[in-house]
Amino acid sequence: MHLVDSHAHLDSDRYDEDRAAMLARAYAAGVHTILAIGLGDGPHEMHRALEIAEEFSGQPAMPTIYASAGIHPQEAHRTDAPALSRLAELAANQRCIAIGEIGLDYYHLENPDVPTQHRAFIAQMEVSAAARLPILLHIRTSELATLQAKEKFGPADAWADTLALLETHWRPTGLGGVMHCFSGEVEHARRSLDLGFMLSFAGNLTYPRAQNLRDAAIFAPLDSLLVETDAPFLAPIPNRGQRNEPAWVAHTAARLAAERKLAPEALAEATTTNFHRFFVRTRPLA
Repeated sequence: MHLVDSHAHLDSDRYDEDRAAMLARAYAAGVHTILAIGLGDGPHEMHRALEIAEEFSGQPAMPTIYASAGIHPQEAHRTDAPALSRLAELAANQRCIAIGEIGLDYYHLENPDVPTQHRAFIAQMEVSAAARLPILLHIRTSELATLQAKEKFGPADAWADTLALLETHWRPTGLGGVMHCFSGEVEHARRSLDLGFMLSFAGNLTYPRAQNLRDAAIFAPLDSLLVETDAPFLAPIPNRGQRNEPAWVAHTAARLAAERKLAPEALAEATTTNFHRFFVRTRPLA
């Protein structure tokens, strides 16, 4: 049984001491493909995921690693012309299969204001459209934020704003994308699917209070589903609270299979097929 971890931050400094061993554990656990997310600590480090992908892919008993590149909404104020130019250069690399994670985040008080986030999101959609690549979306609302953050972002809703921007700036491309670490309700899932997006579920699917995620995971067609770790974050039960790693995507996949009343092998086969069907650059050259 082989699995794909469709979203992992392999460039995190939390792996600096054991990155090779961590990747070997993933391969031994059946995780033979990983999408490494290229964010770093800002635009100047977007390339790190590609470097890791190129370093480890092709080594014996190591996963095949693809990469993305993008500017996180927390860094939206740094989305200037040089950063966008660098993003376009990285997108030309055939091992770069998506732009992201990009989107909107109204949770942290220190995040850039709404107009700044919108401009950065639109600009990166333009880069992705030019490269003919899908996008990986980060959406975080302010409903559980501090009072100060709620005051800063006011009535703005990250889901509503994201969907509106996608309708205007992204739907016409027909490229779709991935709702990374899907965190919405069934209605958000329905609208995302209508826009041509895959839904990727992370370790929080296994948490007791996450029934809304499980409802969405049951609602969505099987051919729209992916699984991810978002490592080193969001470790699934039974490892919640620990540093997450790609090998543990198996726990999320097992819970998703159980919710959909599928054998784990069937869920693994479906999500692996979905990944390679959706991300064109992962397919073997004819």
